[in-house]
Amino acid sequence: MTSLDKPTADRSNPNGSTPDQDAQADKAVTEAALFEAFGGLRGMIETVMPGLLFVTIFTINKNLHVSAIAALAVSLVLVAVRLIRRDTVKHAFSGVFGVAFGVVFAMMTGNAKDFYLPGMLYTLGLALAYIITALAGVPLIGLILGPVFKENLSWRTRNPGRKKAYTKASWAWGLILLGKCAILFPMYWWADTTKFGWVLVALKIPPFLLAVYLTWVFLAKAPAPIDVFAEMEAEERAEKERKAAAAAQSHPEA
Repeated sequence: MTSLDKPTADRSNPNGSTPDQDAQADKAVTEAALFEAFGGLRGMIETVMPGLLFVTIFTINKNLHVSAIAALAVSLVLVAVRLIRRDTVKHAFSGVFGVAFGVVFAMMTGNAKDFYLPGMLYTLGLALAYIITALAGVPLIGLILGPVFKENLSWRTRNPGRKKAYTKASWAWGLILLGKCAILFPMYWWADTTKFGWVLVALKIPPFLLAVYLTWVFLAKAPAPIDVFAEMEAEERAEKERKAAAAAQSHPEA
């Protein structure tokens, strides 16, 4: 049983657990959920590998076509590995689409820097989405992590402490990604392709790790999630018991 399969910690300590033990259990659940939602170590490798291969090959031979085809090929290999292992493919597939768009852009314009442009535009759009949804009271990070924590949207109306944490986390993601864009977009215009590519690859993981860490900090201090799936199962069991009791009363034994 994984940490995500464990029941949400009960802060009333019905089993005699200490507050410290409950806090550690909550943190373990949060860590596992974040690891699952954002792809973990393999997800980071799949994010970095195509761009790293592209800029490495282009630095060596300045051949746009070879660099682009190699980046796309490694993305497809990563997806194939996940399919063979029957692992979750959502992160790998998103990487393939991003690389494919980059290849198309670069081939159409003949500018190697355009290989990175779709990903940069996606990052900018994602940053704005985090900020806008936080302002609207429906933080995007809550929409992403709610199903992972088995709480769905219960945090919106029933768990204000978690809504506050999700709002802070969405602000963190939005501002971190905007900071990344503030570095990359000016470089897109004035830096040479090789320098720009290496800076972009260097900025793949650190901002992501910072955002994930801040999300963990905010959620670790928040109230435990409400397991709506467990609630629905409990309601179904109670309804079956009521029907069984009613049937027994209507057909008493002679």
